[in-house]
Amino acid sequence: MPDTTPTETPFEADRPMSPREMARWQNERIKDTWRVFRIMSEFVEGFERLGSVGPSVSVFGSARTPEGTPHYDLGVAVGRELAERGYAVITGGGPGIMQAANEGARAGGGVSVGLNIALPHEQHVNPYVDPEHDLTFEFFFVRKTMFVKYAQGYIVLPGGFGTMDELFESLTLIQTRKAARFPVVLVGTAYWSGLLDWIRSTLLDGGFISPEDPDLLVLTDDPAEAVDVIDRFCAEAGISPNF
Repeated sequence: MPDTTPTETPFEADRPMSPREMARWQNERIKDTWRVFRIMSEFVEGFERLGSVGPSVSVFGSARTPEGTPHYDLGVAVGRELAERGYAVITGGGPGIMQAANEGARAGGGVSVGLNIALPHEQHVNPYVDPEHDLTFEFFFVRKTMFVKYAQGYIVLPGGFGTMDELFESLTLIQTRKAARFPVVLVGTAYWSGLLDWIRSTLLDGGFISPEDPDLLVLTDDPAEAVDVIDRFCAEAGISPNF
């Protein structure tokens, strides 16, 4: 088995390190230094390749949603509606609802972007991502930066931990004013209503969030209505669709 014991630094050691211990510590330092450059390269590639995409919307949802199910079909409808109104569709590039939104973007004749993540179980990019807009990231935090930096809004369909992470990341950025108050639309009232009830009855009533914070979320079942919210924001902000 590989040695996973944390490497003690010369400054923490209670005795002089042996040459072997010093070599191990130095190797770890080199790995950390090069990791900085790997992170930087992912930011640079993401900025260069997404900077010309134009007004976009990030769509999130479960990777586990099978094709032909109501949630999958809803994802296709959302992607198509966005594309037909001129927005590039950005997803995590994987299967499930991500694939559905990319499929809809392709069907609507729009730009289909996939920001894939390298995972131990080897998530592969779905076939509906435009080859020139297919990016794979090693670091989650770089990938999440791209979702926010190049999107005029979020549309969030039913999903699990990853979807919740992306949802609450967006709310935190808006709440703390680290990002503009871009629209965050939840699609699927049956799925999301319980969460919204908990936000109001537990977070708001308990004083954990401000009275206006629940208004950061819009809930609908209608893909057209979801994109209407994005349209209104873009009109007010003076942002034009891609075409």
